[in-house]
Amino acid sequence: MSEVVAPVQSIRSAKRVRGGVGEPDLARAELAAEDFLEALGMSLESEHLRATPGRMARAWAEMLTPRPFDLTTFPNDEGYDEMVVVRDVPVRSICEHHLLPFTGRACVGYLPGDRIVGLSKLARIVEHFACRPQTQERLTKQVADWLQDNLAPRAVGVVISAEHSCMTLRGAHATGSSTVTSTLLGSLREDPRSRQEFLSLAGVGA
Repeated sequence: MSEVVAPVQSIRSAKRVRGGVGEPDLARAELAAEDFLEALGMSLESEHLRATPGRMARAWAEMLTPRPFDLTTFPNDEGYDEMVVVRDVPVRSICEHHLLPFTGRACVGYLPGDRIVGLSKLARIVEHFACRPQTQERLTKQVADWLQDNLAPRAVGVVISAEHSCMTLRGAHATGSSTVTSTLLGSLREDPRSRQEFLSLAGVGA
């Protein structure tokens, strides 16, 4: 589905999507990174590690600072009443329990009501909520709830499959394991046939 620009006029959401966090203090973060590495017994005298605290600070600031965006929607003039699904949306987030990354793919879908949403915004919403310490369960629900509240569709479905490095690099060392979470709202939760259709499109066995 392509976005029709004319004669349809896009609207801005009532509230611009922002990170909800303060501006990063890179100088303070660099000092903290230096203390952290030294506390783990690493010498920063090496030419290879000397600039690492600064690089760490900038990298973490980038990973934890979501980009603001506007939700662009359009009137559903054609009365489209079938599912709109975007698959294989990259997910990159940080486990809030160990501050180790988890990565995977998201499938985001909805049944339009009076308005449809620009397709790229479905990926941007996933990115927005992923740019913070998270649990996968909360991330899945936040994306679905936000779409339900701001788009008012007849149904919303979000499925995320991800690999958690806190499971693969430490602890259980469960290399190759993946975690799947889902949130279904509206008719996708209430109607078994709609739910099965969405889960099939998402690549999840119903």
